[in-house]
This record gives sequence, C-alpha cells and structure tokens, in this order.
Amino acid sequence: MAYLMMEKNRAKRNELLAAKIIKGLESRNMTGYHVHTAKEALEKALELIPEGGSVTHGGSASIAEIGLVKAIQKGNYNYIDRYAAPDKHAAELEAYDADVYLGSTNAITDDGILVNIDGNSNRVSAYAYGPKKVVLIVGMNKVTSDVDSALKRARNEAAVINVQRFGIDTPCAKTGSCMDCKSPDTICCQFLITRYSRHAGRIHVILVDEPLGF
Repeated sequence: MAYLMMEKNRAKRNELLAAKIIKGLESRNMTGYHVHTAKEALEKALELIPEGGSVTHGGSASIAEIGLVKAIQKGNYNYIDRYAAPDKHAAELEAYDADVYLGSTNAITDDGILVNIDGNSNRVSAYAYGPKKVVLIVGMNKVTSDVDSALKRARNEAAVINVQRFGIDTPCAKTGSCMDCKSPDTICCQFLITRYSRHAGRIHVILVDEPLGF
C-alpha cells in the first residue's frame, strides 16, 4: 500500500514537473511532450520522423533503451549508420544534412535548458546546427533545478558512467567523480548549453517517466 501511494505521488510530481519543463521549452522555441513509458516514447518519436527521410544519431543509451534505433533500422527510412560506414567521419558529416537527428541530453533544467558534454563533438554540434529536426528522448531522472546542477550532473554522473562503460582511461573512471582533467582520453571536450532554438519546430524533447540513460 505504501509503495502504491509513493508511485502515485511520483506520478503526480512528474506530471507537474513535466508541464513546467514543457512550458519552459516552449518559451525557448522548442517543443516538449510528456509520456509515461518507454513504449509511449517510441510511438511519439516515430510520429515525429517522416518515412523515407534520412535519420541518424550520436551516442545515446536512451534511444537504444526504448527500441528507437532498431525501429529505424527496420523501418522505411534512410538510416545513416556511422558505426557501419566505411568512412565514419564522412557519415558524421552527412548527419548535418539529415532530416532527423536522434539523441538525448545529459541534463535538462526544470525551465527547459539542455546541457550536454561531448568528446568527439559530433553529437553536440548536430544539436546546435545542421539536421532539420532533432528528437531527444529524456528520462525524468535527468531533470535538475538549474544550469549549475545540470553541469554537475553531466560531469559527475553521465560522463563518469560513459567512460566506465567504454573502458576509457581517465581519472574519473577510477575515482567516480569529475577531476577536471586534461587527459588525452577525456570526453569532456565540448560543453553545449541550449537555452534557445532560433528555428521553431526544430528541437523536440520527449520527457519519459521511466528512468533512461544516465
């Protein structure tokens, strides 16, 4: 009974918080949606992706977790797969002219600011410019109160887990927290704070109650 009450309260909290984030996104010329499950997130994402269009993505656990990558691979889309391409760099450049770019965000503030860190920077550069549409799958576990806490989350949680899962030899992989390193292997090379989108209808953020990514 206590667990059910807790889940009910969490759902109510997420509804209110998601509404605030969506309002913040709209004030920043971006579009937000709120769904409860990974299945609903997949359905909403596919609604935003035109069949026959070119689609690609950077590194993102969230889009894989909801089954979006597999759906694009099997569907009627021109999938630009940088991992399978004979020239990975050329595929990443091709992404800038894609109809849709898929991904997530390392953190999002409760008033709709997106915060991301990248190593190769193909992901953050595509978020900033290039693809006609950007669709982001964002678990409510990534919501923070302000940009400072969003940056701390990105550096001390998302970045650390990423280097550990890829076996990258950085100080944070050993300590579990950001050491503000200048290691040759650092993935904290570029920081992107998206506070406004100049192009209306370009950035779409699907907020999901289920925890996704890291």
